[in-house]
Amino acid sequence: MTRMKRMTTTLCLPLGAFLCLSGCSTMAPKYTQPAPPVSAAWPTGPAYQAGTAPTQKQLADIPWRDYFVDDQLRKLIELGLKNNRDMRVAVLSIERFRAQFQIQRSDLFPKINANGGATFQRIPEDFTSSGRAATVNQYTVGAGLLSYELDLFGRVQSLKDQALEQYLASDQARRTVQISLVSQIATSYLTLAADRERLKLAKDTLTSQLQSFELIKSRFEAGASSALDLQQARTTVEAARIDIARYTTLAAQDENALSLLVGSPVPAELLPATLSETVTAVKDASPGLPSDVLLRRPDIRQAEEQLKGANANIGAARAAFFPKISLISSVGFGSSELSGLFKSGAFAWSIAPSISLPIFDGGSNTAKLKVAEVDRDIAIAQYEKAIQTAFREVADALAQRGTIDEQLAAQQALTDATAERNRLSIARFDKGVDSHLNVLDSQRSLYAAQQNLIATRFSRLANLVTMYKVLGGGDSD
Repeated sequence: MTRMKRMTTTLCLPLGAFLCLSGCSTMAPKYTQPAPPVSAAWPTGPAYQAGTAPTQKQLADIPWRDYFVDDQLRKLIELGLKNNRDMRVAVLSIERFRAQFQIQRSDLFPKINANGGATFQRIPEDFTSSGRAATVNQYTVGAGLLSYELDLFGRVQSLKDQALEQYLASDQARRTVQISLVSQIATSYLTLAADRERLKLAKDTLTSQLQSFELIKSRFEAGASSALDLQQARTTVEAARIDIARYTTLAAQDENALSLLVGSPVPAELLPATLSETVTAVKDASPGLPSDVLLRRPDIRQAEEQLKGANANIGAARAAFFPKISLISSVGFGSSELSGLFKSGAFAWSIAPSISLPIFDGGSNTAKLKVAEVDRDIAIAQYEKAIQTAFREVADALAQRGTIDEQLAAQQALTDATAERNRLSIARFDKGVDSHLNVLDSQRSLYAAQQNLIATRFSRLANLVTMYKVLGGGDSD
């Protein structure tokens, strides 16, 4: 017991001293967050709302479950977060970078290995002083360090910091993928709903056009309508059939796209029939100031973490110019007989420090430092570009939000007016006051107005989804 205590003390005292010596700060430059290269306020003008409705929360604080209130859409999003392969890759990437960080962090601490061994050797006659061949047996047991670097200049610490920032960046990348996936599923859900509603409108229009065609056909056979009227009525029927085929294809493709995003076949009961006006809970929300919103977006946080990692890497490159001190040591017991391994006098130890000082490397260390500095500058530019891109995305979404309600109201009024015109045209034709050409023209106008109304309603709902995404929608696992 006394020998083991002495062995532990002999090993731990120098280790404690070495750890204290290696606990210095790094040579990385002090990190300063770059100023956002965008305006301090959102754009203003005719396309933007003069004011914003007060809200208790910013969109970035609202979890997607609270933002998207449609029950079918919620279930689809839950399936997507569970099964989508891009989401799985993002989560697994976090695990990989976490393990990489732990590997790099372990280099800050000495690695102590226990070892034991036996050597059996026959020494020939010419190599012995007695002139007789001899057999030598050696038994050893102990513990030791395996090439531990004393981090006096912070090289290992800088590499650990760089790995940590990469790990943190991977978590922000996961959040970016999640927000993007949620918005993509919601947009695909709305796209399918819009195309199904367009398909229904095309089928209803075909039914109406067939009735009109049969009426004109009867009038033609009775000599009350011309062949021109008959062929004009036929064109509207065939046009409706074309749209039915086209929207049937689009709806099928929309389902395929939704299945890809969800990562599994979508149950039929979760598919939308028509556009719902209650997809989201928030109809209007204040985006706040650019600096508050943009710097909270996970993609921008990811870019900043990568910038911090590049900054830490400069410290490792600078430390390469200074001496590198390594240590190999061991402490234990040795004997020529197994029975005498732990007897008095069998205690042994060894310490083998080494130092390496770069004298001439052909400019390698200088070039590596230059690479690290350029990588930092590239990361700054990428961080600033991410902010500028985010600013543009939010500004575009705000521009559409500022005008979409007015556009929807105007489109609804146009559709109502076109429907009334179509009703009057049919009444005038039935009374023989007007030609069938005006009826066909009014029917085409009404059909186009109804299709545009669906498209405008889709744009309004899609804008709410876009606002959730570009404002860094709230994270909710």
